[in-house]
Amino acid sequence: MDDTSNFNREIRTTAVDFSFGEILNLHNDKEIVIRPEYQRLFRWSTEQRSRLIESIILGLPIPPIFLIEGNNGILELIDGLQRTSSVLQFLDHSAIGEPELILVGCDILPELNGRRFQDLPLAVRLKVKRSPIRATIINKSGDAFVKYEMFKRLNTGGSLLSAQEIRNCSSRMVDGGDLFYDAIQEMAKYPAFIETTSRLPDSFKEKRADEELVLRFFAATTYRERYKGNIEEWLDSFMEDVLFQRAGFNLSEQRSHFEKVFKLINDKAGDEAFTRFNEDGEPTGRLAPAYYEAAVCAFSNNYPAIEQMTPQHVKDQLRLAFSDPDFLEATGPGANTIQKLENRISVVSKYLSE
Repeated sequence: MDDTSNFNREIRTTAVDFSFGEILNLHNDKEIVIRPEYQRLFRWSTEQRSRLIESIILGLPIPPIFLIEGNNGILELIDGLQRTSSVLQFLDHSAIGEPELILVGCDILPELNGRRFQDLPLAVRLKVKRSPIRATIINKSGDAFVKYEMFKRLNTGGSLLSAQEIRNCSSRMVDGGDLFYDAIQEMAKYPAFIETTSRLPDSFKEKRADEELVLRFFAATTYRERYKGNIEEWLDSFMEDVLFQRAGFNLSEQRSHFEKVFKLINDKAGDEAFTRFNEDGEPTGRLAPAYYEAAVCAFSNNYPAIEQMTPQHVKDQLRLAFSDPDFLEATGPGANTIQKLENRISVVSKYLSE
């Protein structure tokens, strides 16, 4: 039978030309929303923002932006954050909570350098405000999964966003996805989790690596059978199966388990739970993801036994586990296989169950 149902999952879109002045007014009226977590990803340098303004004044075409229409008719920006925020910052920096943009690095029109919006001649100010940008609006009747995939694909190739930032934002394309995202974000602020993962560099945290570790905890403890050797694809698949209810994942129960396990980890090992040790037995270096996966699974699987151990004994056992030849072999070259993942979990579990 010729089943064409899957070919009909197309997105309904509307193309509109907005002027930047209109976008500013719609944003101020809360008819176009840039979510705070998206604004946090505003990483363009002042020079990049300035050159965009210079391009607009020169009349160069600007790539389109994408918005999604919510059930209430409000539009949410899902692609084009850097471009839109740069212009809004120049026109009215208070609208997006950014410092005033003073142009620098303009090399075609160097007379722009050092100028603010109000410093420009009226004709130039009006040109910036009236310059159009094509906006593709994804209508609210569209298929949720296709919307989710569209955001992910728009923001993957050559993007400034990290894999977790894309997951966080794309989850909002799905009904109820904001609840899952908010829970992940809140768990990343759980005090015991913060303590045990404090060896994660701040530069990693800026790109939401701490939230990715929360997701990785659940993937490692509940979703290992789907691991195929690519971490990003594994975490994507796990989140998508939760969001689209293909996985039996009770968020409330799993959150309680997460907090219980990390309180135990913090009580027994603190920030020594996920790092390498030097020849003197001292913890050294940053958090190692392969060690993290093995340790969180071992603590989760052996909770009652570890609960009875002293902190010093747990730390001693972790040092022995992390120096075991079988563990080292499972964390070396080619470590991203399901067998080696299971092997390193098995080694740490063996030491923490004794």
